[in-house]
Amino acid sequence: MKAPIHLNALRAFEASARHQSFSAAAAELNVTPAAVGQLVRTLEDWLGSPLFVRGTSGRARLVATEAAQLALPDLRAGFDRLSVGLERLKEGSASGVLTVTVSPAFAAKWLLPRIERFHAAWPDTDLRLETSLKPVDFVSQWIDIGVRYGTGRWPGLVADKLMDEEVFPVCSPGLMRAGRRLKAPGDLANETLIHDLSMDSHADFPSWDEWLKKAGVSGVSTKRGTRINSSAAVLQAAIDGQGIALARSVMARDDLAAGRLVRLFPKIEFVSALAYFAVYRAERANLPRLVAFRDWLISEAAV
Repeated sequence: MKAPIHLNALRAFEASARHQSFSAAAAELNVTPAAVGQLVRTLEDWLGSPLFVRGTSGRARLVATEAAQLALPDLRAGFDRLSVGLERLKEGSASGVLTVTVSPAFAAKWLLPRIERFHAAWPDTDLRLETSLKPVDFVSQWIDIGVRYGTGRWPGLVADKLMDEEVFPVCSPGLMRAGRRLKAPGDLANETLIHDLSMDSHADFPSWDEWLKKAGVSGVSTKRGTRINSSAAVLQAAIDGQGIALARSVMARDDLAAGRLVRLFPKIEFVSALAYFAVYRAERANLPRLVAFRDWLISEAAV
């Protein structure tokens, strides 16, 4: 059998049998109905027997013969194996698409400002970013690698630590210039506090209450203020002068460096119990483009 010719004919036959229509098969295969019909006739000529009983009316005008129906499960299994083989050929190269899952805030505040450096180093690897606040299923959603914030334990995933994180208050330079008295943590009693609720359900996620306890401060109410479920939006509110935010150092790094935010009370150190990890399935650990992206993440995190 001339494989390239008859492989196309077999695909045309399988699609036609599944749809019971040359037109529907043509739409799936992105060719004309005439082309599908010709491929099927070529296969029938080679076999010396018909593959379909062709009706003239009713919904099912194209019905596979009994012999054809017996062959279809093996043909479909063969196509599935071909697809697996092609994927493995693709995995042997750094080129192709790498699907990455990150939180929207991490994408906006850390990953996207740096991503051009990865593209420059690996121009043949295309990234597809999936942003979500909730953990995703790596298998069902075809995720290759992700960055997660937590304790480093996620069932079924390898976790390589990227960065620890410190938590501290920040505000806009304009708020400081407005004559605010922010010399000591106790001065926060007169300010609007901005609360980050993005990981509020995680027991180890640091809050204003914990930071104030670390600072040895009482008399500052944390019951009021602005509450936002996005770390990026928390920082933007602080940049806009809407109050004092409890910032995460990884998220706030570029805003601090650019002068959009000012760190308050830098002598008080509070390291979060949570950290950032590159996560992926063990069976994908040797995928070249995954290795390239993971190593790039680790090098960027070390800067």
